[in-house]
Amino acid sequence: MGPLRNAVMPKTLAEAVKAYLTHLKAERRASPYTVRNYGATLARFSAYAAARGFAVSIDSLARLTPEDFRAFLAARREEGATAPTLKLDLSALKSFFRWLRRREGVDNDAITTLRGPKARERLPRPVSEPDAQRLLAAAETVKTPWIASRDVALLTLLYGAGLRISEALSLKRRDGAPGDRLRIAGKGGRRRDVPVIPAVRRAVETYAALIPYAGGPQSPLFLSARGKALSPRLAQRMMEGHRRALQLPDSATPHALRHAFATHLLSAGGDLRAIQELLGHASVAATQRYTKVDAERLLSVYETAHPRA
Repeated sequence: MGPLRNAVMPKTLAEAVKAYLTHLKAERRASPYTVRNYGATLARFSAYAAARGFAVSIDSLARLTPEDFRAFLAARREEGATAPTLKLDLSALKSFFRWLRRREGVDNDAITTLRGPKARERLPRPVSEPDAQRLLAAAETVKTPWIASRDVALLTLLYGAGLRISEALSLKRRDGAPGDRLRIAGKGGRRRDVPVIPAVRRAVETYAALIPYAGGPQSPLFLSARGKALSPRLAQRMMEGHRRALQLPDSATPHALRHAFATHLLSAGGDLRAIQELLGHASVAATQRYTKVDAERLLSVYETAHPRA
């Protein structure tokens, strides 16, 4: 069976990149983060290729060699790109060329021979249980009652349900009275049911009852002071303010509360597969990182407390 082709076949690299990014968004339902980062990589690659004249037309992409790709990655390294960034660049290029083969019949095996640099594994950096409680207490002190209640509800969802900040901010008014579970749309359009513990339910219901702006079931649940949908940046700024006031490290981000949810469950004997489901990880490998965090914590306790350490 021949390659699937668009109604209008791209003629240039720029046109092919545009069509590929549309495919990522519309067909693959990739996250905005993936589309943005892959798009940035391919824009850099397009500029690099155009400057050197080795990939002007889409047909010329089939003639690129491993040395051409290595030269691009070497240029990125000279610009200061780190090992994780270079791995992301290579992943974007490989995905793009796989799509070119399937959709446009452009066959290039050179990219498949490349291996990304080995990056030092970055373990999750969760906030401690006492610091998580301090952050929730600090949120309660905000002067405007409904905003204080909003901040408590948002942080409680991150820490008590393990949501990503984007997942929490995507909740609607209809979710303001959660039952035992919340239906969450996660990365890649994957949906999962997240159990709602009483503390989370109380925080969300209390906030929903105080919202001063009208809205239907499909309206955003979390609002800014002006009644608009609360943006991730505003949520991060809220967290930054509490973090500075409490003199917590820069690693105390909204995502660190999700990390805390996972590591605290693991410390309490939670099953790894169950935690994977709760977090919405596509692979258990992503969840396994938390076992290393927990092992480090146990070693730290041992070295600090054991009389023969």
